[in-house]
Amino acid sequence: MGTLAGKRALVTGAEQGIGRAVADQLIDAGCDVAIHYFSATDGPRDMVDRARSLGRRAASFRADLTDETAANALVDQSAAFLGGLDILINNVGGLIGRRLLTEVDLDFWNTVIDVNMTTAMLVTRRAVPYLSAAGASSIVNLASLAGRKGGHGGSLVYSMTKGAILTFTRALSAELGPQGIRVNAVAPGLILGTRFHNTFTTQDSAEATIRDIPLGRAGSVDDIARPIVYLASEYDGFITGATLDINGGIYCA
Repeated sequence: MGTLAGKRALVTGAEQGIGRAVADQLIDAGCDVAIHYFSATDGPRDMVDRARSLGRRAASFRADLTDETAANALVDQSAAFLGGLDILINNVGGLIGRRLLTEVDLDFWNTVIDVNMTTAMLVTRRAVPYLSAAGASSIVNLASLAGRKGGHGGSLVYSMTKGAILTFTRALSAELGPQGIRVNAVAPGLILGTRFHNTFTTQDSAEATIRDIPLGRAGSVDDIARPIVYLASEYDGFITGATLDINGGIYCA
């Protein structure tokens, strides 16, 4: 595993949950970090203060990543602040709402696609020249167990987009490998303590899922952040095009 001291990372959707845990652990590992957020400002502010107290460079940037101009600006501003990019964590995404197929209209369909797929495409496309210039670099995409299994009721569109992120990851790994850019994904299962599950997962649903998890518990944001930091730290390694399933054993690819 390579050292992350002095490596430059952009983490999208880092205001809470998994994104915040990833940013915090990258800071602990020695990275300078650009912290993207959309709404909540307290988390990014606290992370910047903490990073600076540890002697790291950190700044937060607000952007609506479904907007091409804003996504491009985020990447350019992050790279300008950090002096380049070695690591990109594509964490932005969301269920938006639970709708069965008969309830899905085009506005909802397009919104879920934009939030989960278009954001990753726009940010990655803009970041590639910076990552390529860095030499050996790493992209980690956030997928989901729903992209493997299809998700719970009402998550059809979300599950489809997360399955697409798995294919996006594999295709990008082949396309970007010659530039020294590795591309991998993680597919979390039930991770409590995130805005996603606080909003869309009932206690009864969580308990029913946990009963089927071989390890007997839900995951935490740190359970996801640690493997992401590992994949990032293998920036000059041999792992690319892979998806790491992190779900306590409820699904094994």
